[in-house]
Amino acid sequence: MINHVAILPKINHRSAWETARSLQAWFRDHNVSTHIIKSYPTHPCRQEGQPEEAKLDWQADLIVVLGGDGTLLGAARGVGAAGTPILGVNLGGLGFLTEIGLEELNQTLPRIISGDFSIESRMTLDAEVVRGDEVQCLNTVLNDVVINKAAIARIMELGASIDDEFVTTFRADGLIISTPTGSTAYNLAAGGPILYPTLESIILTPICPFTLSNRPLIIPDKSVVRIEIDRAAEHVYITYDGQVGLSLKPGDHVVVRQGQSRINLVKSPSSGYFKILRTKLKWG
Repeated sequence: MINHVAILPKINHRSAWETARSLQAWFRDHNVSTHIIKSYPTHPCRQEGQPEEAKLDWQADLIVVLGGDGTLLGAARGVGAAGTPILGVNLGGLGFLTEIGLEELNQTLPRIISGDFSIESRMTLDAEVVRGDEVQCLNTVLNDVVINKAAIARIMELGASIDDEFVTTFRADGLIISTPTGSTAYNLAAGGPILYPTLESIILTPICPFTLSNRPLIIPDKSVVRIEIDRAAEHVYITYDGQVGLSLKPGDHVVVRQGQSRINLVKSPSSGYFKILRTKLKWG
């Protein structure tokens, strides 16, 4: 049973906040307490050993995210690590993460508050930036970690090792390290494979590689990926889930491994994963 719901509307989105207030009234009529999340810890760059999220001053049985996939990614990093199920409600078109549309809510919510719903547990990635012997930044992502250049039309070299075994030096515009959940994001646009989101794997996809034989690589989820930034590289950035990031320096290392936390997403009762693929990618 669901007794308390946290509602997280997209920031500065009038429709999302109007919907949040309407949902509060609906839950109140069904004897479910609610509150609206106005801010939450995002940790754009936390230090090694720092807790993944600050202690929250509220407890909930369910988090309802109102917006799009970007809003849900922010919520996953900010409040999802506690394991609370997240229901993504898309206020625009169908999303890969926010599967449920507003038109479905009236039919879906009564089932959810009674406990009649399924959850998909999604793996995350922990990515740290190491400079010398010190960890400069640590963050957790649901979709991907991207290393690329801000400068125009300059290829960079990224030395890649997996489990301390050298793999290759990617000469490319950048590199995407993705979860199966993120396989339909930047990875897909860069020519990477689509993986079913509950698989336990990590995808390495070079962005516009200079050598055409440098193809995407799928590795086990227990692997540890280490990327060395070329000492001649300039204006290189790391981006977490396409939302937060920082500038890298020549000689930095980026270490990516399976995340310690998992994100629990409430499945839509009417939109299966392959239906979403058909709709978004216009198959058939």
